[in-house]
Amino acid sequence: MILHRLAADLHRHRLAQRAPGGPLRDYLQTSPPDPGTAVARLRLLALDLETTGLDPRRDAILAAGFVPVDGLVVRLSGADEVVCRAEVPVGQSAAVHGLTDDMVVAGVEPDELVARVASALAGRVLLAHHAPLETGFLSAASQRAFGVPFPATVVDTMELHRRVLGAAEGAIPPGALRLPAARAHLRLPAHRQHRALGDALATAELYLAQVARLSGGRAMTLRALQR
Repeated sequence: MILHRLAADLHRHRLAQRAPGGPLRDYLQTSPPDPGTAVARLRLLALDLETTGLDPRRDAILAAGFVPVDGLVVRLSGADEVVCRAEVPVGQSAAVHGLTDDMVVAGVEPDELVARVASALAGRVLLAHHAPLETGFLSAASQRAFGVPFPATVVDTMELHRRVLGAAEGAIPPGALRLPAARAHLRLPAHRQHRALGDALATAELYLAQVARLSGGRAMTLRALQR
């Protein structure tokens, strides 16, 4: 485990040397929380990306929503949503994501979105529901904009919910791992889907409920969340 952490730190250091000055380099030069950090002191950033599709190689990010989680407290004062400029069919983003065509046209460039997320995520763990989607799109956008990928230490609420259900993968009903179903299982209220900030907040709330269920009142660490 120690060797893995040292290798990850070395990788980030090498990427930082290649990255241009600014928030991305600062992010890469800031170590994420240690695996032994207690959940009660763990700093995370719940993140949701709305995208034009599911393939980071050819699809684009439309918006990023994020909210900090400090220990067991969601910090709404740090919540933000960033709309990204992208080419999409007229009306499509409004129908699916609630983003009008004017909002998308007036959005920031992808490099600015990556920089905003990097600044918010520095020193924190990325918290997402089905995290490979977020990490894949962030890394692809960072590679295109800055020439380096976007490594992240991650806690995935979809994987945590698999543990909450306590069932083998083949025994989990279709759709049971989706964000709305996971929230309903833990008696959290329904929320409006496909808005980046709303889904980020929904993920943060789900995480707190999952920690309460999985810990049984006992102390947990980041390492325990990632096992």
